[in-house]
Amino acid sequence: MPSHNSRRHFLHQTALLCAAVTIRSSSSLGKESKAGMKICLTPGSIGVSANQSETIELAHRHGYDAVEPFGTQLAQLNEEQLRELFHSLKSRNLVWGAAGLTADFRGEEAKFQAGLSELPKISKALQKAGVTRVGTWIMPCHHELTYLENFKQHVRRLRAAAAILKDQGQRLGLEYIGTQTLRNSRKYPFIHTMQETRELIAEIGTGNVGFVLDTWHWWTAGDTAAQIHSFKSEDVISVDLNDAPAGIPIEQQMDGQRELPSATGVIPAKEFLEALVRIGYTGPIRPEPFNKILNDMDNETACATAVSAMKKGLALIGS
Repeated sequence: MPSHNSRRHFLHQTALLCAAVTIRSSSSLGKESKAGMKICLTPGSIGVSANQSETIELAHRHGYDAVEPFGTQLAQLNEEQLRELFHSLKSRNLVWGAAGLTADFRGEEAKFQAGLSELPKISKALQKAGVTRVGTWIMPCHHELTYLENFKQHVRRLRAAAAILKDQGQRLGLEYIGTQTLRNSRKYPFIHTMQETRELIAEIGTGNVGFVLDTWHWWTAGDTAAQIHSFKSEDVISVDLNDAPAGIPIEQQMDGQRELPSATGVIPAKEFLEALVRIGYTGPIRPEPFNKILNDMDNETACATAVSAMKKGLALIGS
């Protein structure tokens, strides 16, 4: 019987070979079939642990088009190091995806203010590195705040963060969470649909706030492709592509138990993606399945598996 290490090595080598075959066989997809969307490696979303340089190397090795920028790490680099990192990115034909918003606006005021005070430094580092997109998500419920109280707090806090990002030429994307089981986990429901997020963005009013669209939340919220048709391409900052477990009613789906793109076909990803093509979206698109099997893989296998699933999902466009 082979040892654990030899088995792991075999799986690792097999994954690399499969990834290479996938990349070659998918070359016909190109930018035309992907409609310019850029498959983005966001390590934490697929259970991968890697710093910024390692993420760039993993993305290049496995055929991704973009990588997540880590604002906190970039803020620790000097200008020469930032230039070198940007050169490393460009020399591998990669672009930046969306950075995560580092100011925590969901909890205590003191914590938010501390994060907000650090945001100008982080935003400036992102700007020097060439990053123009930042994203975050909205908790769809609260233990203590009513909808109106929570709405006012989100407007105040996100307006302050968005204004700082705007000074550095960055747009902020907001991801609504449609999962019903999560929304019902606390006393007061909050924003969980596309239209409610539109209302929040309008009230923030800084002009640089848009959406992070996720097939999972779009589907669980009961939203439609027709709603996406009303967007301009610049309204969408980033996109997540996922699928859902089969045989579970939509109202019983659990947020932390998703599937990779096109794994089950439960979520109508084709109409979602073709709606994005219709509005001319050409930004980053990533998998975010929160899938235990994927998370348990080593870094190389997880990256290879995820990019293969993304290419399969994007092949739905025009099929």
